[in-house]
Amino acid sequence: MAVWCLTRALRSLTVSQPALLSSQAVAQTKLGAQTCVEQCRGFLTTASLEQNKTLWKQKEKYTVKPIGMKKTGGRDFTGKIRTHGIGGGHKRRYRWVDFQRLRYEEEREAKPFDEKVVEVRYDPCRSADIALVAGGSRKRWIIATENMQAGDIIKTSGVIGRMAVSANEGDAYPLGALPVGTLVNNLEIQPGKGSEYIRAAGTSGILLRKVNGTAIVQLPSKRQVQVLETCIVTVGRVSNVDHNKEVIGKAGRNRWFGVRPSSGLWQRKGGWAGRKIKPLPPMKSYVNMPSIAAK
Repeated sequence: MAVWCLTRALRSLTVSQPALLSSQAVAQTKLGAQTCVEQCRGFLTTASLEQNKTLWKQKEKYTVKPIGMKKTGGRDFTGKIRTHGIGGGHKRRYRWVDFQRLRYEEEREAKPFDEKVVEVRYDPCRSADIALVAGGSRKRWIIATENMQAGDIIKTSGVIGRMAVSANEGDAYPLGALPVGTLVNNLEIQPGKGSEYIRAAGTSGILLRKVNGTAIVQLPSKRQVQVLETCIVTVGRVSNVDHNKEVIGKAGRNRWFGVRPSSGLWQRKGGWAGRKIKPLPPMKSYVNMPSIAAK
């Protein structure tokens, strides 16, 4: 009972504080309000987005190591959405693929060279598999072909002989050096610029004919393009042929890939829309375009 009374008495005691002056009270009120604003303010999205550039685009010296990437969410450097349906997804790292197969080493003669396939692996940034090849004093990543395996020797040449060569799958030659009817991929549009066409998984083009220093190639879309016969191509089909047969299985797996669902206002057209059978577009020529050296 005595302890309870003592506790009650101690609770009733209050420690008096000296009264603050009016100026001190006003200053303390302003400081508290400023602190509250700083703590409650969210992340400013209007800041300069130059800091959010992807690192793999800033690299100058080639490297085979995976490079860190930052997600854009489909936004450009101004912060405005340019491509809808992008967001989230698993973290990815970029492997720098060298699309210019005929790239000679520095301080070496411009002769045909061989490279050995070190490994073939999955690449999260593209549908096709990639291969790490080594030759001379360098290593680099390239797009793998259908039957490419570790230990294979692939050849790259820029020589156009009098007779058509019998190339193996994975070798790279100019279009003028290959026989008509060859399956090709990684097609260059301008010599030395690097491959731009036929790079998706399981795709391949056909060398139809060669006319007056040019070559006509049929793309996977059945469209025909005319390029110079000095453009480099890879023989064979691109790897991961069964990519189009892959079953996603659930909507959550698309989110892992960074694909956001479409708007609820969008509805797929039914059978009433009909199928429009259109003729193939005319052949596109890349022959009379300005060369890279002129720039």
